[in-house]
Amino acid sequence: MNKLLGLGNRYAKESTWKDFAAVKFCLFSMGLMVGARLHEKYKKAVMRIAALVFLTTYVPLMAKVIRIALKK
Repeated sequence: MNKLLGLGNRYAKESTWKDFAAVKFCLFSMGLMVGARLHEKYKKAVMRIAALVFLTTYVPLMAKVIRIALKK
């Protein structure tokens, strides 16, 4: 596991915002493809979980962006 985390850290150091944007678009596209294949019975639950994950990750990310922007 440490090797995998180390690889992630090295990737992050060598990447630009464009690389991370591409990763986000890739993951978003995969999510759309999976969502399109879900049975109607499960869509509500999956959407709720996705919204929770989005809020849980988006708020701290934006807080960091704002904190960095206010430093300058």
